[in-house]
Amino acid sequence: MGTDLHELLRSLRVWDPEVTALAPFDPESAPPEPLPLFADWFAEAVAAGQAEPHTMSLATADEEGRPDVRTVMLHGADAAGWAFATHSGSRKGRQLAARPYAALGFYWPVLGRQVRVRGTVTAAPSAQSQADLHARSTGALAAALTGRQSEVLSSLAELARASEESWARARENPDAPVATWTLYRLRPQEVEFFQGEERRRHVRLTYRRTEDNWTRELLWP
Repeated sequence: MGTDLHELLRSLRVWDPEVTALAPFDPESAPPEPLPLFADWFAEAVAAGQAEPHTMSLATADEEGRPDVRTVMLHGADAAGWAFATHSGSRKGRQLAARPYAALGFYWPVLGRQVRVRGTVTAAPSAQSQADLHARSTGALAAALTGRQSEVLSSLAELARASEESWARARENPDAPVATWTLYRLRPQEVEFFQGEERRRHVRLTYRRTEDNWTRELLWP
């Protein structure tokens, strides 16, 4: 007998008080720029035991404007932007080349928080991209060396063979270059912080970039 999806959905609850802490959020106390608040919220998610808080949804669009989304890893966030990496020839790499705009979504359910980031995307110079790759694990390098991301795969056996070869290369040469590996930075034009509230009076604070500063405004939940 198959799973009753609708029955499962009806049985689920959001923000179970036994595992979720909905902290009050006073937007009046928020800093004038979004990055310090993001850093604080990220650290609090880590301290609260949120699983993989550095994963995020990355939304892009293809040449026809059709949206696409996937989960990737945050590689850093600073004055230059929120950083992530992939192969330039991957689906998201090709989409970013055609339309250099993207959106990021973080969800930390242990705190009932979301952060949404939208803006323009640029590719870092090759030296920075290679430094980013070689600062990661052997497994990350092996995966990058395997390459061919988003291409059609004939079988899992083919993947296993290529992966074994790449693992061997990564162990033998931890500085092996991968020309297509690219570090991308999203320069935010808008950043929204969402704090859930048990009576559904959620707090939404949005930062919008101006020519030389940021403006802040509240949104209805």
